[in-house]
Amino acid sequence: MFIDTHTHLYSEEFNADRIEKINEAISKSVTKFYMPNVDSSSIEGMLQLEVHFPEQCLPMMGLHPCSVKENYREELGIVKKWLDLRRFAAIGEIGIDLYWDKTFIKEQELAFREQIFWALEYNYTVVIHCRNAFDEIFSILKSFDKLPKGIFHCFSGDFMQAEKILSLGNFKLGIGGVVTFKNSGLDKVVEQLKLTDLVLETDAPYLAPMPYRGKRNESAYIPLIAQKIAEIKNISIEEVAEITSQNALEIFEN
Repeated sequence: MFIDTHTHLYSEEFNADRIEKINEAISKSVTKFYMPNVDSSSIEGMLQLEVHFPEQCLPMMGLHPCSVKENYREELGIVKKWLDLRRFAAIGEIGIDLYWDKTFIKEQELAFREQIFWALEYNYTVVIHCRNAFDEIFSILKSFDKLPKGIFHCFSGDFMQAEKILSLGNFKLGIGGVVTFKNSGLDKVVEQLKLTDLVLETDAPYLAPMPYRGKRNESAYIPLIAQKIAEIKNISIEEVAEITSQNALEIFEN
């Protein structure tokens, strides 16, 4: 059994073959797909998938940092409305992204803090997006007296950063296709980490593992990521599947 802890199956990149690709992943023993929200435009498609696959497709609710713009208060209001209406798998994906644009850094920080407060209030796991913003995110997390459980999605940092995240308590590192890239260096970091600290993810349709790098990523590629970790750790892929799936179930338990 594999679990994809981060996949955008509702994305327009899957419009032509979405159901087919979900069924293909299920046939390869990927049993659950945790879907992070982006903003108000992604909610409808995400929730439709939950209707079609209620046991497999599990939606989160949150505002992605790249969607934090002038109207971020309005977007946060929509997130809060949904959190008041029903339960979700987690609050995500939230965080800070300074790769493309630093215009709304203050607003990103405010939105990130507010959604962490909601996670504590509603008893939710958080799924964190961190790009070119590790110090900023870690500083905010350290400022809280108490933190929710969480996943640092698409972790690609160094071992020191991994240790800092894990020192926060109940956090896991989301490992995706980057671990299969020849010169990413993530393999050396994973080698030093405990398997109990890791969960698997694709971030589909982005960051496809080798040999599909540069093409559309799919949840069916989770076994390729697991196989690479098995090789790094010199253990069986079955052990990687079992432990990372247990980690995922534990971290998403409310």
